[in-house]
Amino acid sequence: MATLLEIKGLTTKVSGYTILNNLDFSMEENELRVLLGPNGAGKTTLISMITGQYKPHSGTIHFAGRDITGWAPDEIFKVGISRKFQVPNMYETLSVFDNVMVSLQGPRKVFAYLWTRVKPAEAERIWEILELIGLEGKANDPADTLSHGERQWLELGMLVASNPKLLLLDEPTTGMTDEGKHRTAELIRRIAQSHTVLLVEHDMHVVRQIAEKVTVLHQGQRLAEGPLAEVVQDETVRAVYLGKGKFS
Repeated sequence: MATLLEIKGLTTKVSGYTILNNLDFSMEENELRVLLGPNGAGKTTLISMITGQYKPHSGTIHFAGRDITGWAPDEIFKVGISRKFQVPNMYETLSVFDNVMVSLQGPRKVFAYLWTRVKPAEAERIWEILELIGLEGKANDPADTLSHGERQWLELGMLVASNPKLLLLDEPTTGMTDEGKHRTAELIRRIAQSHTVLLVEHDMHVVRQIAEKVTVLHQGQRLAEGPLAEVVQDETVRAVYLGKGKFS
């Protein structure tokens, strides 16, 4: 497979503290990767660097063959990188259907749908996404009436609607019930069948349900990388990642 994301020597400092330290990291197209590590390891910072929220002190970020180092977040979004934050971001008073619609790929102002007829192909795509996220029965409900888990699934659907090449998911199961976490993990696996996904997740039950290949960060550097079954047996990983019992 072709390399989609390639990071070399990435270093960032905040208030004199080094958060990422000469980090090398890469992902192939159509790969599902889970990013692990203790608090403060640099996981969320790495995602913020990829999406342009933070600028690197040194190093480079290449995406789909283009050097996007230092690009603005809007420009990075346009080339196909979308991020989901821990707190869902949506249009609260719009319906579930309309939230997905305004997220469809292409130039579309948020309220343009009020004056624009939805094309048949667009409507079909919206219903496909609603079925994917399990919210087809709530298509006409306002987003602010959804449960916490449903809001997370809607935002995942909105990201899919924008047709990104790379989805960055930062702890999407936070605050969910066990059932909600299981359903979200299955949804992410389905999304990963047609998208490249980088997931930050702490819950090892979710990680085991999803993970194929994992990368463990520690103190801003790559500590280990490979199949989950191999990485969790690494004694160094066990020692630094929240104790030996974490992986049992």
